[in-house]
Amino acid sequence: MSDQQTASKGEGKRVALVLGSGGARGYAHIGVIDELQARGYEIVAISGCSMGALVGGIYAAGKLDGYRDWVCRLDYFDVLRLVDVTWNPMGAMRASKVMSKLESLIGDTRIEDLSIPVTTVATDLVRQQEVWFQSGSLLEAIRASIAVPGVITPVHRGEQVLVDGGLLNPLPIIPTVPVGADFILAVNATAHSSRPVSLEELMPPQQQAEEPARDQASQAGSMDFASWLEGVRSATLRLFDGLDSDEDLGDSDTDELRARERREWGRLDMVLASFDITQAALARYKVAGYPPDVMIEVPKTICGAYEFHRAEALIALGRHLAVQALDRFEGQRHAPEMGDRIRVAPTAIDDPGPKA
Repeated sequence: MSDQQTASKGEGKRVALVLGSGGARGYAHIGVIDELQARGYEIVAISGCSMGALVGGIYAAGKLDGYRDWVCRLDYFDVLRLVDVTWNPMGAMRASKVMSKLESLIGDTRIEDLSIPVTTVATDLVRQQEVWFQSGSLLEAIRASIAVPGVITPVHRGEQVLVDGGLLNPLPIIPTVPVGADFILAVNATAHSSRPVSLEELMPPQQQAEEPARDQASQAGSMDFASWLEGVRSATLRLFDGLDSDEDLGDSDTDELRARERREWGRLDMVLASFDITQAALARYKVAGYPPDVMIEVPKTICGAYEFHRAEALIALGRHLAVQALDRFEGQRHAPEMGDRIRVAPTAIDDPGPKA
C-alpha cells in the first residue's frame, strides 16, 4: 500500500472524546468507546468529568476490559456493599472501596505517562473554579472528579477542597479544542428529557426483554440485607441532623424515627436529583459555546445516578447510540454540502426547551 493510500485510509479517523458526568449513566461511555474502536477510529485525546473522568482514565491506562468485567458482575446488593458510610459532615460516603478496586487496576499511573492525553475536571470549592488534571496521579484525579458534593467526601490538596467537576462543567469540551483531532465527539449523560424516558425504551430491540428480567433477579435479596440498608438510612439521617446516636430515643419514638428516616433519605435523593438537573442545564450552555462535531445524548431519566448494577444494559445502550451517531456522521461525510453538526438524541428527548 502506498503512503498516499495509507494516509487516505486514516483520514478523518482521529477523534477527541468528551465524556460527561452522570453517575451510572456514564457506563454508556464504555459502549461508545467500543463502537469507535470497532470502526477503526483513533482516540487521540480524552476530556472527562466525574464518571466520564473515571471511564476515560481507565481506558487511557489500558485497563477498561478489566473494569468492564468487574462492573458487569456487580448486582444490586454488590453495589450497596460498596457504600462505605462515614461520619464526615462533608460527605456521606468515602468511596474507599471503589477506589481500592481502581487502584488494583491502574496502580500509581501518572496522567502524563498515558499514551493518550487525558484531562479530568474537578471543582475547587475554595476558589470556586474548575481544576484540570493533566498531570500527576490518575487515581487522585479520578477521585477528585467523582466527589459529588455532600455525598462523597472531597479531596483536600493543599488549600484546595476538590469536588465533582460537574458542579461547574459536566461536559468539558474546551480541553479537546486545541488537540487538532479530525472531529470532537461528546457524550452527554445528563441530557434533559421532556418526559421520563426509561432505559428499556431506548435499548436495542433484542435486549429490551432481557434488562427487566436481570433487574428483578438482582433485587431478590435476603432478610440480612434489609437490616443493613436500615443502618445506612440511619447513618444518613444522623449526618443530616447531627445526631450522635439513637440511644436518646425511647421505644415510643420508634414510629417517628422511621418516618424521619424516610424523609431524610428522600432529602438525599432530592440533593442528587437537583445536582442532575443543574448539570443538564450547564451541559447545554457548554455545548452552545463550543458545539462538538458529534453529540450523543443519554437522557438523565433512564436510571438513577447510583444504579451501578445496570452496567451491562447501559454499556449496550451507549454502543447502540454510538452506532446511530456514527452512521449519520459517516453518511454526512459523503454529502459534504449538508455541513451540519451531528446531534444524536432519542426522539423522546429531542426537545428545544420549556413550553409557555
